Amino acid sequence: MKRNAGFTLIELVIVIIVLGILAATAVPKFINLQDDARASVVKGAEAAIHSSANLIYSKSAIDGVETSSAATVTAAGETIKTVFGYPDGTTLALTLDLDDAFKPSGATTTKTAFTFDGSECFLTYTAASASGETYTLTNSCDTP
Repeated sequence: MKRNAGFTLIELVIVIIVLGILAATAVPKFINLQDDARASVVKGAEAAIHSSANLIYSKSAIDGVETSSAATVTAAGETIKTVFGYPDGTTLALTLDLDDAFKPSGATTTKTAFTFDGSECFLTYTAASASGETYTLTNSCDTP
């Protein structure tokens, strides 16, 4: 009796079904990685804004204008308007070196928003409102 080597049709069908189930569960995870990447980029920009605002506050403190509701400091050759030591909304973008995908929009003395291309995530910076207070920075990706 000669025995044929190889797989039966039922074994091949079962392997194809198992691979199909694995692919159906893995594909959504890989698709979601793009959203995670965008959120990570926005978090990086958020960290850059925090660092920049704190550096400007340090410069304001050195110049002695951190308690003034309207002052200016010079940093890296740029004149930055400050509100209680932190950058105001109109000149905050001058303190940053963000990718061209980030666009400041709706800048006023008290607030500015940064939108990120291809994403529903955006950052909103609100300047300090009183001496001794700090700015606020909200990230729309953090809210459910």
